[in-house]
This record gives sequence, C-alpha cells and structure tokens, in this order.
Amino acid sequence: MLRTALLIVTGNASASALLLARNLLLARLIPVADYGVAATFAMIMAVIEMTSTLGLQQQIVQSKRGDEPDFQAALQGFQLLRGGLGALALLVLAGPIAQFLGIPQAASAYRWLALVPLFNALQHFDIHRAQRAGRYRPLILTGTLPALVAFIAVWPLALIFNDWRAALCAILLYAALGALTSHFVAERPYRPRLDGPVMRESLRFGMPLLANAALMYLVFQGDKIIVGRLAGMEELAIFAMGMTLTLTPSLIGAKSVQNLFLPKLSSAHGRDDAAEHRRFAAATFEGMFLTGSTLLLGTLLVGQIVVVAVLGAKYASLLPLLIPFALLNTIRAIKNGPSTVALSAGQTDNGLWGNVPRIAVLPLSYWALVQTGSMLPVIWLGIIGELAGLALALWRLSKVMALPEVNRAALTTVFTILSVLVLAYLPSPGSSGILVTWIGALVLVAAQFAGLTNLRSFFSRDPMPLA
Repeated sequence: MLRTALLIVTGNASASALLLARNLLLARLIPVADYGVAATFAMIMAVIEMTSTLGLQQQIVQSKRGDEPDFQAALQGFQLLRGGLGALALLVLAGPIAQFLGIPQAASAYRWLALVPLFNALQHFDIHRAQRAGRYRPLILTGTLPALVAFIAVWPLALIFNDWRAALCAILLYAALGALTSHFVAERPYRPRLDGPVMRESLRFGMPLLANAALMYLVFQGDKIIVGRLAGMEELAIFAMGMTLTLTPSLIGAKSVQNLFLPKLSSAHGRDDAAEHRRFAAATFEGMFLTGSTLLLGTLLVGQIVVVAVLGAKYASLLPLLIPFALLNTIRAIKNGPSTVALSAGQTDNGLWGNVPRIAVLPLSYWALVQTGSMLPVIWLGIIGELAGLALALWRLSKVMALPEVNRAALTTVFTILSVLVLAYLPSPGSSGILVTWIGALVLVAAQFAGLTNLRSFFSRDPMPLA
C-alpha cells in the first residue's frame, strides 16, 4: 500500500508541480498586468468546469456499474454533450465577460478558450475505470505528460508573444494533449453514446455536486473576481500567485489522499463493513491533516525564498501575504477529509454545506477591500469562512456516521498551526532567528507524525501490490 500511495502522490505531485512551474515561468517572463489577464483565463475556465460538474468520473469509481462498457460509453456521451454546451456558452459570453472585467482586448482569447471544454470532454474514461481497479498509471500519465509539454512550450511562447497570449497557447496545448493521452493509454474503444436513463441517474447523483461546484467556484474565484474588478490586473496577479503557490501543494495532497482512499472507503461501505469504513475514514482524515500541516510548514521555511528567487522583485508585495494564504489553504485541505468520507457513504452534499460559510463572507470581503484597499483582510475573512465550513462539514458527516477517532492527530495539527503563526510573526531577526525557526519546524514535524496513528497503522497493516 505504501508503494501505491507513493505512486499516487508522485504522479499527482509531478503534474501539479509542472503546472505550477508553468505558471511561475509565465509570471517571471511576462509583465505583471499580463499575468493578471492570464489569471482571468483560469477564472473563466472554472466557470465552464463548474457548470459541467456532475461527478461522472466519480461514478466510474463509485458505481457498481462502473466496469460495464455500456455504462462507461453513456457517461462519455453525456460528458461530450456537456463539453459542447460549455464551449457554446463561452463563445456567446466572451465579450460581456471581458467588458465586465475591464479588459475588452481579451474577448478573442476567451473565444479561443471555448476549445478547452471540448478537449476535456473528449477524454477517455478508461483512465478512471483503471483507478477503480487500483491502477493509477493511466490517470497519472494523462495529467503528467501534457503538463510537461506545456511547461516546455512556455519559454518559446513567451519569447514570441511576451504577453497573455503565451498563457492562452499553453492552456490550449495542455487540454488537447490531455485528451490525446487519455486515448493512448486506454484499453477499451472510445464509444460515446447518449442514454436517457443514465443521464437522469447522473443528474440525480451529480446535482448536489453541481451545487457544490457553484459554491466552489465562488470559494476559489470569488475573491479573485472582487480583487480584479476593484483593484485591477496587477493586484489580481499578486493575489492569484499567492493562491497558486499555496493552493497547489494542498491540492496535490488532498487529491492523492482522495485517490488512495475513496475506492477503499466506497468498497467498505458497499459491503456494509462499518468497522473497516471507520478505519479508512480515520486514515483519510489524518492524511488531510498531514497535507495541511506540510503546506503550512513548507511555506514558513521556503515560501519567501521561492518568491524572491523565482518571481523577483516585481512580486515583493506578496511576501507578507504568504502565511495567511497558506493558513487559508491548510484549512481547506483539512476540510477535504469529511467531504471525501461523506462521498463514499453517499452524502454528496457535504462539500456543498462546507462551502456555505466561505461564500457568506464574500460580501464582507468586498466591503473590506473597498474600505482598506488591502488584500490582507480579504484573506483573513476567507480563513474565518473556511473554519466555519469545516465545522459544518463535520456536523453534516455526523448525521450519516460516527465521526472517526482522530483526536490525537487533530490536536497535533492545531498545535502545528498555532506554532507556525508564532514562529512567523514573533520578531526574531538574524541568523539565530532562522535557526530557531528551523528547529521549531523539525519539532513540529516530529509531533505531527507522532499523532498520525491511524494513517501509520493503515500503511503497516495493508500491503498491496503496486498496480
């Protein structure tokens, strides 16, 4: 099992690290304002992805019919239909969106982005069927190879265009290669078809996920929309880069934990094995705790070094925002624990409820930015919303199952968070302060691993051959 976990983490980390490297290289090579425009591309694509989120990939993993060729073909057909509708919507709305954001020159770019939902919809679902059987290589290759090519292409694209068009071409290249790679690693022929009953079943399964995706869009993009609309493209570039640097590592960990445990959680729930399900749930929670703590400690130790060395002086205003950004995404990573366990038990609206408080603070964020002109209150309001969302997600999960016993891991995680805040904000100048920070971080790492009793037990008791 440890070898499988390492394969998943390495694969997810490689793809995400390459995408992060692509964004960092773009930020380094093109002007700050142009990177702000490029950040709006992600905001626009997130809208399209949000409107087409029905959990079709999760159904291949979670449904008892996930191995049936006809069921897979029906899901692929539904996916293709949704991708076409998303592309059409973006073509129609490109102009109004560009006007709203105050960058009418980007309207043509948004029309080109309409190709992305089509490319994504053409991906072969065999990569998810393989995951159901514990084989992760097809999924990992589909994410990693296109990311590598897109990263390599950034430098010549930036030399040719030297503006946001380099980002546009890199995004299109990544999406197209993702579709091609998924077909290259597939075992079954690609047979999309439209099936009314399966579409209705998918809608019933996915409507809570769709509602949650709408909230997720506001969670991840709402603050950016506010900053871009009120403060302009340069401030949006700073805010988007802070989110990218801290969100990407948390997504790597959260996605890896979910890929590893969701099939096993779903299998245990399907067998009505409550004891096994609770054991996997406890390990899932602790995996999310580890993800969040690692992000926070890593930001404390190397965050400023990365910003200065990689992005240069033009992103210096990001430095005081790094720890708040990391804390925001640490709590978000932890919140993936109850939502993953709840999904395996059939409670697909857990993530939706967990995001409600985060959305509720957006009007306050708008007001705070108008009043102060600073992004820092926006981030701290987001942290408050994430904490309230975590509490609500745990409460919702308690309605369908007893919460797993992870008290020790939870306490060490809280201790880690508080200690990082102390180390980050207490004055400790000079080399002695750096030494204290590193020693403190090592102590926190040891304490964190000591608290992960269920996760360590899981890996020691569940050997599994590498797929």
